[in-house]
Amino acid sequence: MKNKVKSLIFAVITLSVLIGAAIFNPGNHNLLSITTMANRNSGRITLSPGGEAFGVKYFTKGVLVVGLTDVETAEGLRAPARDSGLQVKDIITTVGGKDIKSAEDFQKTVAGSGGSGIELKFLRDGAENSLTISPVVDKGDNTYKLGIWVRDSTAGIGTITFIDPSTGEFGALGHGISDSDTGVLMPLDKGIIVDVVINGIVAGKKNSPGELKGKFANYRKGELSINSEVGIFGKFDKIPENMAKSIPIGYRDELKIGKAYILTTLDTGKPGRYEIEIEKIFSDSGSIKNFLIKVTDSNLLTKTGGIIQGMSGSPIIQNGRLIGAVTHVLVDDSTRGYGICIENMIEGLRG
Repeated sequence: MKNKVKSLIFAVITLSVLIGAAIFNPGNHNLLSITTMANRNSGRITLSPGGEAFGVKYFTKGVLVVGLTDVETAEGLRAPARDSGLQVKDIITTVGGKDIKSAEDFQKTVAGSGGSGIELKFLRDGAENSLTISPVVDKGDNTYKLGIWVRDSTAGIGTITFIDPSTGEFGALGHGISDSDTGVLMPLDKGIIVDVVINGIVAGKKNSPGELKGKFANYRKGELSINSEVGIFGKFDKIPENMAKSIPIGYRDELKIGKAYILTTLDTGKPGRYEIEIEKIFSDSGSIKNFLIKVTDSNLLTKTGGIIQGMSGSPIIQNGRLIGAVTHVLVDDSTRGYGICIENMIEGLRG
């Protein structure tokens, strides 16, 4: 491992991504109107089911520590960050009093320290901490370093779960955007969604999940406001045209073992309908893996082998109601995966 800070590391948003603790952006909760209406006492709401593929460009609030390493100095190997007590999964928010927006910010601030002790403020398990570390000179390039690998952004393909046709607000993925190495839910600074053209499909196989491949458009389509354990949420810049007709949501206790279908976009450029079976409903499964599904649609099995990366967020419809979304694939059986209840996605908006 080279003794330098990683700048950008892009990781596809996958169905098998690990989920960390929920973190919410307090700056925008427009979607609270949906959560209020979702209360049974307020009546059953209707939402437009999605199924459209989209690209997401996501930038973190601060930088995430993904590795600690030695720095080769003239006096031998040193590990300032590790020796100070900094840990993998810590989220560094400021260095020397300066807000850190990117890995490049972090690298430049440390390099310009002159070797003096600098204060790092960071989040660990949601609590703010601080410590002071003195950088050392890397003899390879004669710059000051701390021996930290960080990540500041990610990008990938996902699927829209629902749209509020009156506001253009949406929910997607059915799980949060988490770091691919540490599993930490990545704190949102800013994020945009763009159109994506699916131009390739890698079919899933046992122990080898497949994926959708696509080309991102150059213009933004909307903005993210929340990254949570149960999905990502935001608002389109313009209310989409040709949305699917709104349908009522289905509550958890209305889930049934049996037939259902998903909406997802493959290589046709628009959502298609594919048959599935709900095989098992879990009574105490936490926030995201609420029921087990199996793909039964022969066309989908032929094209993808089942559930593949990029399909997370595909809405699940049963008996005319939006009951949830595809969230994870079983690595050892790509025809099966997990669904999240739509109630849980909406509940997640409340913070």
